[in-house]
Amino acid sequence: MIFFANNSTHIVKHKLLLKLSTVLIFFIPVLANAQSYDIEKLAVEWKLEQNNYQGRDEFEATFVFHNKSNQLFPAGGWRLYFSYPRTVLSVTDQKVTFKNVNGEFCVLYPATGFTSIKPDDKGVVKYIAKGKSFSYTDAPSGLYLVWDQFPEQALPIKQYTINAVPQKEALLLKKSPALQYEINKHIEPVKTDSLTLFMPTPVKVREGNGVFNLNRETVIVFDSLFINEAKMAQEDIGLVLGSRPFFSNPKVNSIVFKKVTGLSKEAYRISIRPEGINLEASHPAGAFYAFQSIKQLLPVHAWGAPVNSLELRAVTVEDAPRFSYRSLMLDVARNFQTKQEVLKVIDLLALYKINTLHFHLTDDEGWRLEIPTLPELTTVGANRGHTTNENNRLLPAYGSGAIAGNKPGSGYYSKADFIEILKYASARHIQVIPELETPGHARAAIKAMNARYIRLSREGKQQEAEKYLLQDTSDQSVYRSVQGYHDNVMNVALPSVYRFIEELVEQVQAMYTEAYAPLSTIHLGGDEVPAGVWQRSPAAMALMKQDPHVKTTDDFWYYYLSKVNDILQQKKLYLSGWEEVAMRKTKLDGKQLYIPNPDFVKKDFHAYVWNNVWGWGMEDLAYRLANAGYKVVLSPVTNFYFDLAYEKDADEPGLYWGGYLNEEKPFYFNPFDYYKTAKETPDGKKVDAKIFERKERLTDYGRSNIVGLQAQIWSEKISSPAALEYMLLPKLISFAERAWASQPSWAQVSDSLTQQQLYEKAWSLFVNKMATSELPRLDYFAGGFQYRIPPPGVLVQQGMLMANSYYPAFKIHYTTDGAEPSLKSPVYEAPISIKSTIKLAVFNGAGHKSRTIIVQQP
Repeated sequence: MIFFANNSTHIVKHKLLLKLSTVLIFFIPVLANAQSYDIEKLAVEWKLEQNNYQGRDEFEATFVFHNKSNQLFPAGGWRLYFSYPRTVLSVTDQKVTFKNVNGEFCVLYPATGFTSIKPDDKGVVKYIAKGKSFSYTDAPSGLYLVWDQFPEQALPIKQYTINAVPQKEALLLKKSPALQYEINKHIEPVKTDSLTLFMPTPVKVREGNGVFNLNRETVIVFDSLFINEAKMAQEDIGLVLGSRPFFSNPKVNSIVFKKVTGLSKEAYRISIRPEGINLEASHPAGAFYAFQSIKQLLPVHAWGAPVNSLELRAVTVEDAPRFSYRSLMLDVARNFQTKQEVLKVIDLLALYKINTLHFHLTDDEGWRLEIPTLPELTTVGANRGHTTNENNRLLPAYGSGAIAGNKPGSGYYSKADFIEILKYASARHIQVIPELETPGHARAAIKAMNARYIRLSREGKQQEAEKYLLQDTSDQSVYRSVQGYHDNVMNVALPSVYRFIEELVEQVQAMYTEAYAPLSTIHLGGDEVPAGVWQRSPAAMALMKQDPHVKTTDDFWYYYLSKVNDILQQKKLYLSGWEEVAMRKTKLDGKQLYIPNPDFVKKDFHAYVWNNVWGWGMEDLAYRLANAGYKVVLSPVTNFYFDLAYEKDADEPGLYWGGYLNEEKPFYFNPFDYYKTAKETPDGKKVDAKIFERKERLTDYGRSNIVGLQAQIWSEKISSPAALEYMLLPKLISFAERAWASQPSWAQVSDSLTQQQLYEKAWSLFVNKMATSELPRLDYFAGGFQYRIPPPGVLVQQGMLMANSYYPAFKIHYTTDGAEPSLKSPVYEAPISIKSTIKLAVFNGAGHKSRTIIVQQP
C-alpha cells in the first residue's frame, strides 16, 4: 500500500508483496487423467454462424471440440486460453464460462452441465458476441489448454481450423471476382519505354543517347566527403557483378561521386554517358540517394544472380524530395521481428529514399530493447508465456506467447543488436527514432518494474526497490483502455516514474553515442490514456493538495508532459508523441471537446496525427494543430495504416476498424488538402463531402508546420516476417512516391473531370511500373520480399470465363481438374468455356502466387 504525505513515500512491504504475488488460480475438481490425455488428439474448430444476430449488432459463433483420441475428453479440470478481439455477451447452452483475463486475452472453462466428449465425438459451444465478424483475422487465435493439475503448463492446440464464412454470408464476406475484374479493366498495359525510369519519380529526367557498360573494369572515384557512399556503392555493385569495383583516380568507365555546392541536403544530380557516370551532391545524403536511383536502372534479373556486365541507359536527372521527413513506423512490441528482418526493412526504406525508421519498441504486450541498468524490462517485459502470475513473464497476447521464450511473443534487441541496427541505418542515411510508450500502453514496463521491486525487496534493498516503481499499488481507480487493459497506465503522480523515464533517456542516448548515430528526439507515445485513471489514487490525491496547478485529474496530463519535456530538453532533445501531446480537454456549451493546447505550442513538440477517420468528427485535427503552431507529422489512418486489410474479403489478413487500405490509397493522398482525396468511409461507403464543410482548412502558416509524412504498420495481427512483408508491400512504394515526388499534376487542377482523367493515367502508369520493374526487383533484392499479389478478376458471361490481372505483366495460371494452380498449369490467354470447376491464381516471375479464385460450373 502506498500513500503520500509531505512528499514522502511510505510502503507497507508485506501487503505490496502479497498483492504483486497473487496467484490467479481457478479451483475446479482435480482431473484424474490429465497427464495421460494426448492433447494433440484434440481438434478445435471455430465457426462463424451468422452476423446481425436477431437483427442486433451481434453475431453468433461456435467452438467445436472434436475428440480424436481413444479416451474421454473430461467434463472438467481444464481451461482453454486464447486471444480474442470481441466481447462475448452470452453462451447459448450455458455449459461453459467465458472470461476476459485482460486486454484481448480470454479463457473458456467448463461449467456445470458440460459433459465429457467420447472418443471420435464432438462437443459444441455456441455463443453470442458483440459487433461483427468479417474475416479470419476476427477469429480467436493462439489457443492452448491448461489442466488444473498442472496450472503452469501450456499445451498449444495444434489442430485448429477456422470457418469464417457461412455460406449464407458469402456474398457479404467475400469480394466478388467480377468486381475485381472491373477494377482491373481500368489498368491498361503500358509499353515499358513509356514508363518512368525511377521510383519515386524525380523532379527532372532527360534521356540521352547510348548506354554505359557497367562491368568488372568499372572503377569508383569519389571526393572524400562521400567515402561512406562510395563504399555502399562498391558493396551493391559487388552483389550484381560478383566482384567489387576498385577505388581509383578518374578515367573512362568510372562512377564518380562529386561534391558540388548549392544543393539541398538530399538533392542530387546524375549524368550517365557511355564513358561514365557522374553523381553530384552537396551532402552525403544526396550522394547516397543518387546511387539508389542508379540501382533502379539495373535490370531486375541482376539482383537474382551475378552477371559479368550490365547496360545502363544514358540519362540526366535532377532531383530533391518534396518532404524532408519520410518515415515508416514499425511496431515490434506487439509481435517481435528479428534483427535480420529489421535490417532487411532498412534496405527497403533506403532503396525508396525513406529517411526515418520510427521504431515502436515498447507497448503493453512487450518491451523490446535491453536497458542494462533495468534488466527486468527484457527478462520479464520481453518474455510472454502462460503464467498464473506475471512476476517472471507477461501473459500471452495477440495469438502468440503460449510457450515462454518463443518468438514472436518473446524477443528483444540486446544493446549490441540495437547499436548494430543504428549503425546500419545511419550508413544508409536513415535516422532511427525510438518510441518508448508512456504513460499509457505501458503494461510491459509496469509489470517489469513490479518484478524488480519484488526482487530487490527480498534482497533487503528497499530504497532501491522503490526507485523505479510505476504503479501506486494502493490505487483503486477503475479504467479500461482501448485495447481492454485495466492496469496499463503509469501513475504520473509518482516521482519514481520520472526517475524511470530519465534513466531510459540516458541509457538510450548512450547507445546512440556509441553507435555514432544522430538522436534529436525520443517519441514518448502519450496516446490512448483512458478515462478513469488516477481518480482513486492516494498518490494522485496527495499531489493535488501540494501542487496548485493540478486541480483535477485531467491536469495530471499537462503535469506529466511538462515534466517529461523538461527531461528531454535537459538532454538537448525535443519531445515527439502521438496527437494527444498537443491537445487540451475543455468544454463548449457543456460538451467536452479537444483543442490545440496553447501551453506547449512553443516547446517544439512534434505531434504525429493519425485520427482523420472519415465520419468520426476529427477529420481536420492535423490541420488544426498545424495552424495552431505545432510541428505535425501526417500519419493518417485512412491512407497510411499499412496493417489494415487490403480489401473487404474474409481471406484478407489485417484489421479494418479504420477502413481498408490497398496500394492505391497512399498514392492518391493529397497532404495539403486531403479532404479532396477522401473517397470512402470505413464501411466502404462513399464519403459525403458535406462532412468537410465546417472543417478547418490548412493555412499557409499551417503548411509550414507540416514536417512530413509517416506510414504505420502495427503488429497485433502480424506474427512473422512473411506477414510483415505482405502488409508492407506494395503499399510502401506508393507511400514513397507521395512522400518524395513533387505534387502531381492531377492534384493541381480544380476541374474534377480533368483531375480524374489525369489521375487515372498517372495511376495506370504507376501500376505498370510496379509490375514490370519494382515488384520483380523485390523478388530478389535484399534476399527477396513476399509482397502481396492481388487475386485475378473473373467475369462469367454466357458460359464463358474471362479473367484479368491487376498487374498486367503478371500471368494467370488455371486448372480444370480441381488441383491448385501452379507455374506448370496452363496460362490464361483467352476466354474459357466453363465445363468444370476452374481454379485461377496470379503468379509473379519468382513463382509466388495470389489467393486462388474458384469458379464453379453453373
